[in-house]
Amino acid sequence: MVLKLYGFPASTATRRVAQILHEKEVPFEFVEIDRASNEHKSPAYLEKQPFGQVPYIDDEGFILYESRAISRYIATKWADRGAPLIPTELKALALFEQAASIEAAHFDRPTFNAVFEKVIKPKRGLGPTNEAVFEEALKTLQTKLDVYEIILSKTKYLGGNEITLADFFHLPFGSLIPATGVDVFSTRPNFSRWFNDITTRPSWLAVKDGVVSKPSY
Repeated sequence: MVLKLYGFPASTATRRVAQILHEKEVPFEFVEIDRASNEHKSPAYLEKQPFGQVPYIDDEGFILYESRAISRYIATKWADRGAPLIPTELKALALFEQAASIEAAHFDRPTFNAVFEKVIKPKRGLGPTNEAVFEEALKTLQTKLDVYEIILSKTKYLGGNEITLADFFHLPFGSLIPATGVDVFSTRPNFSRWFNDITTRPSWLAVKDGVVSKPSY
């Protein structure tokens, strides 16, 4: 029974999971949830994902939600395929967890706020951009990226010299920053080198424009 991924094709969190499935070459079936009819708020859906969000997976009856948790599950279950993505050596694992925490604590929120105001709101007709919110998010993000620049001047990836899930966690929202119309990358060469590396992975290219069903490996 093939693993099933439930979500919206363009959802940032759904693409986060789909990329890891591609990276690990895990066949999967994508089950598109109908956003227009609020299928993700239906009783049947809430039995699987009680917060009414996407995505969740069904791996032969095992249900799991939250994209970062799902990514960890995939990387662990199929650890022998491709790059490890989660180190096993104690200090390397600690550096991975540190990098994952950096993404969650310092990158995710300002990036989301900037992208939401300039990209998501106009696309979904959710009203005009709140320029004050956008400018504050951008200011915070630039401060954080200055620290990324220092970190990435010393290591190839955020958690060391081997790629991990923590690097990939940045992609869904980070890839949308250029669409805000503000260039915050090119003035930071180490960050730019790293971001170009992870955005040109075949696994990201396979999902960056949306998720589809059943890749063939």
